[in-house]
Amino acid sequence: MADRDTLPLPLEVRDRLAELELELSEGDITQKGYEKKRSKLIGAFLPKAPGKGMDPSVPHERRTPVTPGSSSRYHRRRSSGSRDERYRSDVHTEAVQAALAKQKERGKMAVPMPSKRRSLVVQSSMDAYTPPGEEHIGHQDTSSGSEEEGSMQGEGTPTSSQGSINMENWISRAIHGSTTSSTTSSSSTQSGGSGAASRLADVMGQTHLGKSENHSTPPDVTSYTTDSIQVERPQGSTTASRATPKYGNAELMETGDGVPVGGRVSAKIQQLVNTLKRPKRPPLREFFVDDFEELLEVQQPDPNQPKAEGAQMLAMRGEQLGVVTNWPPSLEAALQRWGTISPKAPCLTTMDTNGKPLYILTYGKLWVRSMKVAYNILHKLGSKQEPMVRPGDRVALVFPNNDPAAFMVAFYGCLLAELVPVPIEVPLTRKDAGSQQIGFLLGSCGVTVALTSDACHKGLPKSTTGEIPQFKGWPKLLWFVTESKHLSKPPRDWFPHIKDANNDTAYIEYKTCKDGSVLGVTVMRLALLTHCQALTQSCGYTEAETIVNVLDFKKDVGLWHGILTSVMNMMHVISIPYSLMKVNPLSWIQKVCQYKAKVACVKSRDMHWALVAHKDQRDINLSSLRMLVVADGSNPWSISSCDAFLNVFQSKGLKPEVICPCASSPEALTVAIRRPTDDSNQPPGRGVLSMQGLSHGVIRVDSEEKLSVLTLQDVGTAMPGALMCVVKPDGVPQLCKTDEIGELCVCSVATGTSYYGLSGMTKNTFEVFPMNSVGAPISEYPFTRTGLLGFVGPGGLCFIAGKMDGLMVVGGRRHNADDIVATALAVEPMKFVYRGRIAVFSITVLHDERIVVVAEQRPDSTEEDSFQWMSRVLQAIDGIHQVGVYCLALVPSNTLPKTPLGGIHLSESKQLFLEGSLHPCNVLMCPHTCVTNLPKPRQKQPEIGPASVMVGNLVSGKRIAQASGRDLGQMEDNDQARKFLFLSEVLQWRAQTTPDHVLYTLLNSRGTIASSLSCVQLHKRAEKIATMLAERGHLQDGDHVALVYPPGIDLIAAFYGCLYAGCVPITVRPPHPQNIATTLPTVKMIVEVSRSACMMTTAVICKLLRSKEASAAVDVRTWPPVLDTDDLPKKKPPLLYKPSNPDTLAYLDFSVSTTGMLAGVKMSHTATSAFCRSIKLQCELYPSREVAICLDPYCGLGFVIWCLCSVYSGHQSILIPPSELEVNPALWLLAVSQYKVRDTFCSYSVMELCTKGLGLQTESLKSRGLDLSRVRTCVVVAEERPRIALTQSFSKLFKDLGLHPRAVSTSFGCRVNLAICLQPHRLGKLADQGTSGPDPTTVYVDMRALRHDRVRLVERGSPHSLPLMESGKILPGVRIIIANPETKGPLGDSHLGEIWVCSGHNASGYFTVYGDEALQSDHFNSRLSFGDTQTIWARTGYLGFLRRTELTDASGERHDALYVVGALDEAMELRGMRYHPIDIETSVIRTHKSITECAVFTWTNLLVVVVELDGSEQEALDLVPLVTNVVLEEHYLIVGVVVVVDIGVIPINSRGEKQRMHLRDGFLADQLDPIYVAYNM
Repeated sequence: MADRDTLPLPLEVRDRLAELELELSEGDITQKGYEKKRSKLIGAFLPKAPGKGMDPSVPHERRTPVTPGSSSRYHRRRSSGSRDERYRSDVHTEAVQAALAKQKERGKMAVPMPSKRRSLVVQSSMDAYTPPGEEHIGHQDTSSGSEEEGSMQGEGTPTSSQGSINMENWISRAIHGSTTSSTTSSSSTQSGGSGAASRLADVMGQTHLGKSENHSTPPDVTSYTTDSIQVERPQGSTTASRATPKYGNAELMETGDGVPVGGRVSAKIQQLVNTLKRPKRPPLREFFVDDFEELLEVQQPDPNQPKAEGAQMLAMRGEQLGVVTNWPPSLEAALQRWGTISPKAPCLTTMDTNGKPLYILTYGKLWVRSMKVAYNILHKLGSKQEPMVRPGDRVALVFPNNDPAAFMVAFYGCLLAELVPVPIEVPLTRKDAGSQQIGFLLGSCGVTVALTSDACHKGLPKSTTGEIPQFKGWPKLLWFVTESKHLSKPPRDWFPHIKDANNDTAYIEYKTCKDGSVLGVTVMRLALLTHCQALTQSCGYTEAETIVNVLDFKKDVGLWHGILTSVMNMMHVISIPYSLMKVNPLSWIQKVCQYKAKVACVKSRDMHWALVAHKDQRDINLSSLRMLVVADGSNPWSISSCDAFLNVFQSKGLKPEVICPCASSPEALTVAIRRPTDDSNQPPGRGVLSMQGLSHGVIRVDSEEKLSVLTLQDVGTAMPGALMCVVKPDGVPQLCKTDEIGELCVCSVATGTSYYGLSGMTKNTFEVFPMNSVGAPISEYPFTRTGLLGFVGPGGLCFIAGKMDGLMVVGGRRHNADDIVATALAVEPMKFVYRGRIAVFSITVLHDERIVVVAEQRPDSTEEDSFQWMSRVLQAIDGIHQVGVYCLALVPSNTLPKTPLGGIHLSESKQLFLEGSLHPCNVLMCPHTCVTNLPKPRQKQPEIGPASVMVGNLVSGKRIAQASGRDLGQMEDNDQARKFLFLSEVLQWRAQTTPDHVLYTLLNSRGTIASSLSCVQLHKRAEKIATMLAERGHLQDGDHVALVYPPGIDLIAAFYGCLYAGCVPITVRPPHPQNIATTLPTVKMIVEVSRSACMMTTAVICKLLRSKEASAAVDVRTWPPVLDTDDLPKKKPPLLYKPSNPDTLAYLDFSVSTTGMLAGVKMSHTATSAFCRSIKLQCELYPSREVAICLDPYCGLGFVIWCLCSVYSGHQSILIPPSELEVNPALWLLAVSQYKVRDTFCSYSVMELCTKGLGLQTESLKSRGLDLSRVRTCVVVAEERPRIALTQSFSKLFKDLGLHPRAVSTSFGCRVNLAICLQPHRLGKLADQGTSGPDPTTVYVDMRALRHDRVRLVERGSPHSLPLMESGKILPGVRIIIANPETKGPLGDSHLGEIWVCSGHNASGYFTVYGDEALQSDHFNSRLSFGDTQTIWARTGYLGFLRRTELTDASGERHDALYVVGALDEAMELRGMRYHPIDIETSVIRTHKSITECAVFTWTNLLVVVVELDGSEQEALDLVPLVTNVVLEEHYLIVGVVVVVDIGVIPINSRGEKQRMHLRDGFLADQLDPIYVAYNM
C-alpha cells in the first residue's frame, strides 16, 4: 500500500521524492526530516483506513499504514538506496554483521558511557524532541531489536513504545535532558503490538542480567554485579503518571543530567576495570631487561603470519604505441589544425544548473581566443622592455568548476605562449582548508600572474578599496581576466610559435600529500602528447566522438580526457559541473542519452547518485555508450558501485563490457585502464582477497574466515608503450613476488618528470630503479612510483588494493584507510552519522601509528545511539581487521574541513585533531586495547641489604649522602636573646630595654599601615590577654587554647598572651565567610583534635561561629567557651606565668597535608628557641632590619616567621596578609619597594598571583616607581619540590623592575621539622662577608630513571629530562642523611631515598588524641639499620637526594645541595614504578592552551586525570585525546579516566598545593559537576 511503485503518483511528486531520497543519501536532510516530508508528499494519495493492531494514540493524519510485506519491501529498497554505494558491499555488510554477532557471543564489552554536563548534550533544545505520541511509524528507531531480527536491513515495523507515556512525563524528560535510556527507548516488535506490552517486554528483557541480546541499551554494564540494582530516579515533574522503574544497567547509563543518576562514578570505574580485565589481543611476550632501561615492547613478527611464497614477478609491458601517420606533432598543432579546417566543429558544451546547454565552444573560437590570450599575456603585461612574463614562466589558472570553456581557452593560451599553466582551485575565503599550502606551491613555482574569468574575479573576496587581498601564504599576484572582450586583438603579422612536442614543461598539476603539503608535478610537452596518444589508442578514440565529462577538468582524468585528448581527436565534450550533479544526479545519464555520447568519464560517486535517483525514469537508453571510464576504479570499494550500476542499467541498454575502471596518479598519469572490448564473453577480472593476508602484504585468495575479504576488480592492463612492475613499498625498490602486494611503478615517456623545485623528493619518486632479487636493476631507464598499492594478476591485469597515502602501519601490519571506512559504514550508520563524511587517519603515539576515525554525527541522533554505534564500530573493525581503533570521534554535522569539491580534507582534519580544535561532540578512546608496546611492568628486585649498599658505595668511592648546616654551638655572636630559654622572657626583656622599637607593621589592601606594635605595646596587650584567660577562661597552665584570627596583629598578641598565661596556643585559620559549609568543619576538627579548652577570636568571627550558616555546617552547641579579645579587661595580671622546664610544650602546629591528613606536631620551648636562633643566623636578622612577609601565619615556617622571629631577633616585620593581594595584586611588591626591604618571604600562591595578575602591568608599575633592586633575598616558603617554572617566570617578569635573578630561592620544611633548608643568597656587598651561600644549582635528571627510584643526571634539553632546583641552604644546626625508606640503610651521594633530619628544632612528636603514636613513632625517632646506628633521626616522608657540588661555602667546605623530588604519600605506584603526580600534571598542562590546571590521582589502579578548562564547553572533548597522547608519550602510562571540569574545581590549600585526595573523594561522590567524563577503554 505504502509502496510508491503501486501508487499512481503525479510526476512532480515523484521528482520531489527522488530529490528527497538524494538529499537523504547525501546527508543534507535527516532521516526524520525525510520521513516527515515524504509522508506529507504522498499523504494525500494514501487510503485512509487505520491499520490493524496500530497504536490508537498515534494521530491519523501523521501515519502511513504499513503492512509487514510492503514495509519490508519498502525498507529494503530504502536501505539499498541510502547506503553510500562507493563503500557498499553486501558481502562486507554480512561480514560485519557476523563479526559483531561473534563479539556478542564472546560476551559484550561493557563500555562505560561518558558523562556529559547537561549543556553539552546535543538535545538540550526542546525542539529536538519528538513527543513520543507522535513518532511516525515510518521512522526506524535506532534500537530496532536484536540483530537476528534484521535490524541491519531495517525490516520489521518499529512501533513507538512510548505511546502510552503521557505528555507531562515526556516534557519533564525534555526539560531534564535525560536522553531516554533503555527502558523508554522503543523496541522493535514484528507485529505492531501495543506500546505498553512491548515496553513491559523490554523491561522484562532487562531484568535477566544474563541476557545480552537486547541491543537497545549501550553494551551491558552490569557484568560486575549479581543482583539487579534498583534505584529510584528522581522525577522531573510530580505530575508524571508513573515512573517506569529502571533496572540493571539502565540506571548506570543515565547521563543526561551530567552525572550518572544514582549510579555513582565509582560504579562506572568498576565497570571500566572489569572491561579492562578481559584479555588483550596480542599477549605481551616475556623478556627480561635490566629494570633501569625502560624498553618499549617491540612487535615481534608472528611466526605464523602468512609469507609471500611466489616467484619473483616480471615487469609487464603494455602493447606497442602505434603511431598513426596523421597524429599531430604537438597538441598546439592539433588545435591549429582543427581551428583552421573545422572551425564550426563543437569542442565543448557547458551546462547551467538546470541542465540546459549554456554555451558551445567551437574549435574555431577556441583557436582564436587562445591566440588572443597568448598575445595579451606576452605583450600587454609589463612594458615592452620589461614584459612581466616570458616563455617558460609559470602562470596560475584560477577558474570555477562550472566554467570549463574559459579554463580551456586560458590553458591553450598558455601552451601557445609557451607558458606553464598551474591550474588550482578558486580560493573562496582567506582561510580555506589547504589554501595556504596552494599558496606555498605558487610561491615556490614563482607565479606572479593568475588568469581567471570575469565571474570568478567578481566573486573573489575584496578589500574595502576593491583590491583582491593577498590570501594567507600566497605570493603577490596580478589577476588577469581572460574574457575576449577585455583583450586586444593580436596584430595580423603576429602568430604563435608552434613547435613539435619537446622536453619543455607543458603544465604543472598540483597534488595534496598525506600531510597536507601541496606539490607540483611537472609534465613535459612530449609526455603530454604521448599520454594523449596512449589514451587515444587504449580508449579507441576517433574524430568527432561525443564524450560526457563529470570529473574535475582542472586535473587528473578529467583534464586528460576532457581538455587534452579530446582536442587531439577533435572530439565534442559535454561538461557536467558538480553544482548541476548536486541538483540533478541523473544529469550525466540524461546527457548521454540526449547527445548519444560514446564515452562518459565519471567517478563511482556519480554512479551511486544516479542509482539513488533513477527511479521511474522511463526513457533512459545507454546503448550508445561504448566506454564508461570510472576514474576512481583504483579505489577497491568502487566495484560495488560498478556492479550495482550495471545491475540496474543493463535493462536500459548498458553493455557490461562498457564499464572501464582506470587507475591513475598525479605522478604517473594514467597507470592502467580497462579497454572497451567487443567480446562480452570474457568477464572482467575479480580477486577475492583475505584482509588478514593483505595486512601482511601478501595475496591470499581462499581465506578460512570468509568474513574479512576484500573484493577487487581489475583496472585493465598497462598503458601502450609503458613498462610496469611492483616493488616493495618501503626501503630499496626491490621487485615483489607474484603473491605480494607492493607499489606499482611505471616506466614510460607519458609520466610526470619531477616535483617542481624539490630535487630530493623527485629522485625518490621519479627516478626509481627497481632491483631484482640479486640486486641488479631490471632496466636502464628510471621508473616512476605511482603511489598505488596492488599487484599484477594473470594475463597482465592490474589490481589496486589501496593507496600509499591511505596506508597505516599499525604494529607491523598494513591497513588501508578506505577499508576501515568501509567497515565503519557497514555498521548501519544511517541514523547516526552522515555517510561519506568519515575521515580515517593515523597519528603516531609512542612509536607506532594509531588509527583515528572521525565521523559527522546527525543532529537528531541521541547520545546513547551514537555511543552504541561507536562501540559497535570498534567491535566491527576489531573483528574484521584485527586492529584496534585508538580514537573514535563524532563531530557535529558539516564541521569537518572540506576540499573544494566537497570531499573531506583529511590532512586538515588530522591537523585540527592534533591541535585540539576539532570540537567533537562524542569521543571514545581505546588506548588500553590498542597500545601493546608499553614497557614491561617493573618487577621489584629483591632488596640488597643495607650493609652491601654501604660497602658497594665505599668500593666505588662514593661518599655516603649526608650534609649539615653550620654548627650552632660554635657560632659565637652577640646574641642577647640566647640568654633566655623562653620566648615570653625575650619579649619582656625587649619591652624593658627597647620599649618603643616597632616590631610589627600590618598593611591593608591599599598599602597603608593598618596597625603596628612596638615591644611595649605587644607586652601590655599580651598581659591583658593573659588576665582574660585566667579570669574569664578559668584556665590552668598547660591548657590548650585555639586562636581563630585573621592574619594580623591580634593573632600575635593572643599568642604571647597564651605564653604569659602558661597556656599552649594553637593557631587556626578562621572559616571563610563566603564558604562556611566547607571551611568551618576543618576549624571544628582542629579545635576538637587539639583538645582546646577554649577559643580566642575577634568579635566578628565570634558572631560568625554562632550564625545560622554555621549551625547548618556543624553542631555549634559543642564549641568550647569562646573569648572575644576585642573587649579586654583593663587591669594587669597579678603575676605572669614563669615557665620552668624548657622541654614542655610551647605551642601546637596543626596542618592539613595534601593527602587530606590532619596532623598536629608538638613544639617545645627548646625547639622553638633553637628554631628562631637558626633562622636568625641564616638570614642575618638584627633589630635594624626590616623584613616583608606575605604568608599565611597558621602553620609551619610561615607561622614562625610571622609570629616568632621578630620577637627573638628584634627586626621589624612588615605583615601583608595574602588575602589582600586578591584585591590588589601589586600590594606585596609595592610594599617591598616602598619600605626598601632587603629580605622578603612569600608563598607559591602569592608568587603565582603576582605572575598572572601583574604580567601585563610591569610598565605601569615601573612608572609608579616600583623598584626591586634592593631585594637580596626573596624566599618562597614551601613543603614541596621547588616549582622551578614558576620561580623562573617570576624572576624573568620582574627583572625589568630591578629584581636580581639570584634573589629568588626556596625553603623546604615538613611536619617533623618545619624548616630544614632556607636559602637566602647574599648579593652585593655582603657576598664576601662570611655567610654567603652559593647560587642555587639546577640539575637535570632522567625522568624514566626517577620512576625506578634512581637518579641519572642528564644534559639540559635531553629527552625525558626533568629540571630540579636545589631546595635551599641547610639551616644551622641541621643534619641530613638520605636513607632507603624500606631497609633504613644509608645511601650514597646522588642516590634517591628518603630525607632524614636530625636537629635541635625538630618537633617532638605528633599530637594525637587516641595515643596511637606507635604507628608514627618512627617518624620522629628512627635509627639507621647500618653505619651510624646511634643518632636519632626524624623521617620527613619526602624523597630526595644530596649532591656535593663544586661550589664552596664560607668555611671553605664543598657545598652539599639538597634536591627534593616529592612526598612519598603523594607518589603513585603504577606498573611497578613510582610516579610523582606533578610530573604528569606538568605534561598535561602543556598540551593545550585551554588547560589551566590539572590534577591526577589513581583509583583501583586506573590513572584519573582531572583538567580545568578555560574556554567554551565545546572544547572539552578536544582535550581527551591530547591528554591521553601526552601521558602515553612522556610517561608510558595509559590514562583510565579523563575528567574535564570548570576553573577552580581542583581544591588548593593555603600553601598553593593541590589537594588531590579531596578531589578524588569529590569525584567518586559525584560532587565535581564535570563538563565531561571520558572512560578510556
